[in-house]
Amino acid sequence: MVVGKDVRLNRILRKGKMVCVPMDHGISVGPIHGLETMGDIIGKVEDGGATAVLIHKGILKSLRETPSLGIIVHLSGSTNTSSDPNLKILVGSVEEAIRLGADAVSVHVNIGSKEESKMLHDLGITADDCDAWNIPLIAMMYPRGEKINNPLDAEVVSHVARIGAELGADIVKTVYTGTNESFQRVVRSCPVPVVIAGGPRSETDRDVLQMAYGAVQSGAMGVTFGRNVFEHDNPRALVKALTSVVIDGLNVEEAVGVLQNELAGERNHHSASERKFGINCCAKGL
Repeated sequence: MVVGKDVRLNRILRKGKMVCVPMDHGISVGPIHGLETMGDIIGKVEDGGATAVLIHKGILKSLRETPSLGIIVHLSGSTNTSSDPNLKILVGSVEEAIRLGADAVSVHVNIGSKEESKMLHDLGITADDCDAWNIPLIAMMYPRGEKINNPLDAEVVSHVARIGAELGADIVKTVYTGTNESFQRVVRSCPVPVVIAGGPRSETDRDVLQMAYGAVQSGAMGVTFGRNVFEHDNPRALVKALTSVVIDGLNVEEAVGVLQNELAGERNHHSASERKFGINCCAKGL
């Protein structure tokens, strides 16, 4: 029998896989490059084939057009000007997100932070609300805080991901440990699907695609890449390449080819437009 969670999960996934672009950074660090005009960047990643975006409630309210991709409303927030930026507090509710038309909600928890217990409490309460309303919950589980020595240690990340699952998340988002072997351990020990965070901006596009490939080869359901997408010169093209890896099963070299073809196609389109404009200007004596 199909239930509400199944219907909503289908809206944020494609073929059971996720390519989500988190855009919740406006609260934590402000309107950084790529997020100045939210409607524009959401349109670009939608055109690229992203399965979902993750945004705060106010952004969803402000959109002038209804996106056709999945919408995940983020319920946690903190700013980098706070005395404790690692403390994420609830800034919205499940019921409110549903009223706004969200397909899923997400909550951020920093394991190892001195305020970890408050965030765990909020996650547990939100999971109960999500079950009551039949809406999927994505738990953003990060090893981050005073008690964490190595945030990429597979044992630590496995524990962090497991906490999200144990407290009721439907999907757990966490950091990629860097190798297939180590991340397989994370996926195996987590009883719900796992997706990876993109982290800081990578040096090359190949690095981004390699991380995505490594994650899905390790058993991850997909990726949630923020800065590596919305700060890219061509977010639409990069999302195309990411979906080719995560959803279509291409390898890194093939995905690089997809990205290069997309970039070349756009350059040719712009060149043709410029030539046409030049001809028209000459014809009009401009």
